[in-house]
Amino acid sequence: MISPTSAAAAYGRARPEISPADTLPQGVTNAATDFARALEQVDLTATGAMAGMTDTHDLVHSIAQAEIALETVVAVRDKVVEAYQEILRMPV
Repeated sequence: MISPTSAAAAYGRARPEISPADTLPQGVTNAATDFARALEQVDLTATGAMAGMTDTHDLVHSIAQAEIALETVVAVRDKVVEAYQEILRMPV
């Protein structure tokens, strides 16, 4: 069984993986930074809600923003994969 301490430690180890790399184009880096910021805001708001310090309305609002950010990232990823597959289908 996973303890809360081991889950928190695993989350801490995985957290740097969503930070943007320095070798990406500026637009991609900005988008990744904005996405990471949206997820970080949800984390802070959810933690505050669990502690009774944040209003439920703020929690729902931040979750909705994170959902929109995730849907955007997924749409961009799908377009990149589609473009890659199109390149693979090109005759050489």
